[in-house]
Amino acid sequence: MTATPSTWDYDHYNASEERLRESLCTLGNGYFATRGALPECDADDTHYPGTYVAGCYNRLTSAVSGREVENEDMVNLPNWLPLRFRPVAGDWLTPDTAEVLDHRQTVHLDTGVLERRTSFGLAGGRVLSVRQLRLVHMADPHLAALRTQFTIDTGAVDLEVEAALDGGVTNSGVPRYRDLDGRHLTHVHTDSAADDTVWLRCRTRTSDIRVGMAARTTADAPVTAAREHLCVTQRTTLRAEPGRTVTVDKVVALHTSRDPAISDPLQAAVDRVADAPGFDELMVSHRRAWAQLWRRAELDVPGEAGSILRLHLFHVLQTLSPHTADLDVGVPARGLHGEAYRGHVFWDELFVLPYLNLHFPEVSRALLHYRHRRLERAVHAARAIGRRGALYPWQSGSDGREETQQLHLNPRSGRWLPDHSHLQHHVGSAIAYNVWQYCEASGDAEFLHTKGAEMLLQIARFWADSATWDEQLGRYRVRGVVGPDEYHEGYPGAERPGLDDNAYTNVTAAWVLTRTLEVLGDLPEPRRRELVERTALGDDELEQWDSVSRTLHIPFHNGVVSQFDGYGDLAELDWEGYRERYADIRRLDRILEAEGDSVNNYQASKQADVLMLGYLFSPAELHSLFERLGYRLEERTWQRTVDHYLARTSHGSTLSGLVHGWILARARRAEAWAYFQEALKGDVADLQGGTTGEGIHLGAMAGTLDLVQRGLTGLETRAGALWLDPVPLPELSSYGFAIRYQGHWGVRLRLEHGRLEIAVPAAGPLPIDVRLPDREVRLRPGDTCRLALPD
Repeated sequence: MTATPSTWDYDHYNASEERLRESLCTLGNGYFATRGALPECDADDTHYPGTYVAGCYNRLTSAVSGREVENEDMVNLPNWLPLRFRPVAGDWLTPDTAEVLDHRQTVHLDTGVLERRTSFGLAGGRVLSVRQLRLVHMADPHLAALRTQFTIDTGAVDLEVEAALDGGVTNSGVPRYRDLDGRHLTHVHTDSAADDTVWLRCRTRTSDIRVGMAARTTADAPVTAAREHLCVTQRTTLRAEPGRTVTVDKVVALHTSRDPAISDPLQAAVDRVADAPGFDELMVSHRRAWAQLWRRAELDVPGEAGSILRLHLFHVLQTLSPHTADLDVGVPARGLHGEAYRGHVFWDELFVLPYLNLHFPEVSRALLHYRHRRLERAVHAARAIGRRGALYPWQSGSDGREETQQLHLNPRSGRWLPDHSHLQHHVGSAIAYNVWQYCEASGDAEFLHTKGAEMLLQIARFWADSATWDEQLGRYRVRGVVGPDEYHEGYPGAERPGLDDNAYTNVTAAWVLTRTLEVLGDLPEPRRRELVERTALGDDELEQWDSVSRTLHIPFHNGVVSQFDGYGDLAELDWEGYRERYADIRRLDRILEAEGDSVNNYQASKQADVLMLGYLFSPAELHSLFERLGYRLEERTWQRTVDHYLARTSHGSTLSGLVHGWILARARRAEAWAYFQEALKGDVADLQGGTTGEGIHLGAMAGTLDLVQRGLTGLETRAGALWLDPVPLPELSSYGFAIRYQGHWGVRLRLEHGRLEIAVPAAGPLPIDVRLPDREVRLRPGDTCRLALPD
């Protein structure tokens, strides 16, 4: 693999790496994405050509371990890629069945194009060179195109080429889900619409989403269509002669019944592909759309880190583009790149929206609309467990119900185990945090006063109603939850799941209550009155919120913040012994369960839990939160807390290196780079052992971008100002980027060798106040400021 800021290049064929490459070579536009599979290869243990439309889910019931379990999945839609080829009367050529003399795949990041070059050895020593260019159109989100070019070196050859639309696909891209029903499509019909155009329509089995797909195939010879079981094909025979390249172009349109302003998805697809220009013209408009995106997401980081960050940004933009602003979708944790986590929406937006807020705020707003549309469902979920307010699901999909699986498979032991991760109620605090961060960065008071205030109020109400008074402690407590660590779902030997007083949960709950009280106090009186009347919010309830926000219990042990009450009583794990026995202990929970043990018995974490507080809040704000709660969080206490958990974390998540790198940039700068490297390489090197082939980790990718944007610069958007407190790492002392801040498009920041430069574009609305630890600066539109930073 070779990486540059503009390309991601694989220079040979390796079947064992194909799933990983397919994920990292995925192309998308925010509406749909297609994995980077080779068009001539069928889905099997090596290849998996998935296509996914954002927000397209279907629910099925499966028999697992003697139980009926229901799961909702992001659906693998009909495969538009198939295009296979062979010498007439010969065998179909694939890298797995034919002689491959050379093979290269290149993702052109600047233009969003996947290029493939393969040289096949034919009989008689001849060489057939195949070049393909693929795009998923960034200007028209319903179009994709594939150009295939054939060149023979010596001796003419007749090539049979077959393109297809395949409706016989299933969801089978994740081995541990294969015991579950993956047949999501039904009523597959195909036919021709014109001499060069075929179509396929189908629908999902239970969500009844109608899908229409049409393909126009043109070649240097006539094309004929044929209907087959669950698919439709188009065939042509090309005469390839030395020195002459022959070409087949395939343009595809995709619509579903979830699209805005749609009547018949099939007719829409047929009409769109008929109106679509040729491949060359499509390429021009596609490249222009990508150029516009890159200008808005300007990023300049040198070296290998910069190349990987560009790839991360590429995949973030393919999953959440400006087209997302028109859709009712959330942030899929694994992008639109595969079927891991079933395409569900977790808390990953906590790591994604802070980046988007400062580049594509309209996309952030749309993602928050997804949460607001499901507020009623969250209120219902809280009511179902006897609480007031809103209980958002840990895993969300189509309608906002809890989608967390009832059972999960441990591949090490082969056992299906109860899954209690739905007790991660802290997802509500993440949503509230995102509302606040978006409004601070964008200045969108209208959203804050309407939908934002409604979500904040109901999330705050849930936390206040979840807190119970403990007379002995003289404090409120929140019981029966699971924290971000995810390993610990209960106490050793306990019959019921859940933990008491998870520190992260309680501190963020106190933050939500405090912020919501501030927002309610600042609302325009008519709007406040409407909200109070609609929600029956009384003064006594507000008084209770204030009390809870000041007296929630935060446990400590041995001079450090405890992950949860009783954490300090757990046994210590023999970390060195387990590393010697297993080498890779990232999924320590699976190792221990396979041994008949449980991670619940030990002081061991999968990823940051308490330390997530240092990721969300600046040191000053974190200290203020603890003071409001009646605790002193001294610097040495926080340092001990960092040391304690860093030594007891297995880093079983791609988010782990990110969060620890962020924290160590301020706590122990010399160690931060190693964790930043881990976060950078989590997907490109597949550090979690095969998981990237099932889909990228979108939160970690966006988080690495935000680590440069906010983590190393100390950038905060609060109180109407840009706050900066840079901590340049020796390994990354020079970098720059542009942001969009409260109506200013293209505010440029550059850090270089102890100097900070800020440039405000001339066409801005108002001055920007910039605050650093030792000074304040007001920059008017058109101003550039250069500041020397303290050592």
